[in-house]
Amino acid sequence: MRRPGWTRCAIAALVALAVASCGGGSNRDGGGGTARVATRTALLPGTGRPQVTIGDKNFTEQFVLGSLYLQALEAQGFSVVLNRNIGPTAVTLQALSTGKLGMYPEYLDTWDTSVAGYQRPFPTARAAYRAGQEYALAHGFKLLHPTPFSDTDAIAVNFNYAVQNGLTTIGNLGKVASEITFGAPPQFQQDPGGLPALESSYGFEPGQFKPLEIGQQYQALDQDQVQAADVNTTDGQLLTGGYTLLRDPRRVFGWGNVVPVASMQVLEREGPAFSATINKVSSLLTLKAMRQLNAAVDIQNQNPATVARQFLIAHGLIPDRPG
Repeated sequence: MRRPGWTRCAIAALVALAVASCGGGSNRDGGGGTARVATRTALLPGTGRPQVTIGDKNFTEQFVLGSLYLQALEAQGFSVVLNRNIGPTAVTLQALSTGKLGMYPEYLDTWDTSVAGYQRPFPTARAAYRAGQEYALAHGFKLLHPTPFSDTDAIAVNFNYAVQNGLTTIGNLGKVASEITFGAPPQFQQDPGGLPALESSYGFEPGQFKPLEIGQQYQALDQDQVQAADVNTTDGQLLTGGYTLLRDPRRVFGWGNVVPVASMQVLEREGPAFSATINKVSSLLTLKAMRQLNAAVDIQNQNPATVARQFLIAHGLIPDRPG
């Protein structure tokens, strides 16, 4: 799955080619060095392609994703601009339609419900992807390959609390529902896809509801202010092992695999290496990897671009050199 960097043999071949092309390799005026650089650059598939703008949404995981795709594409010679504020969905789709925006990472369930307008649940991620792709192609877009990780809402409890009460699924909360305080952002209490969906699907109605700001859930669990909380499956805090995510067998929270959405006209003008590079990055993003990347930013306070660069270097998608 890794894209190797320049091998010694490849470098030697390029140097030989450059020397031959300038008539014996005289570099009295620096021409030999220029020829070598030009030859290497010309081999990159993105060289000479039109500049393309990609975007991401305004939170940690999306900042990381945007940086990953940006740097991987630049390493392949593409001229890329990153827009970190792509705006509401309607604006984003308009930008994609006109080619002003070439690609952005979307979540499969969001695409299917908020963009494609599907109201029915999908039994598998593959079925959800097929339906989303059908809509995309009919409107001049294309969904690139989905990531292995899925980022959805989830219900977390402390590990010890889960063991003590035999909690492994959301449905198990029925055994302790009347005595627990459930923590979540305020809108989760009324959102049809939030607490009402849990009550409808699992018969789960907590004794009390405690509104929490996003990011406070884990502290509230640690301090026993709440016994169950709405979190996200890719939260970096889940790497500690101190929490149990309760399984959602009825898929109340849908499918949260990231599907980069691209404009067909942009894909055509950028060539096949553009989508291939994006797909390569996506294929490496397992659930564990995404939690680690998010933790590096949210918990260790690292810059998303730096975190992305380290990840891409580790997987051989960009060279390990300054700049």
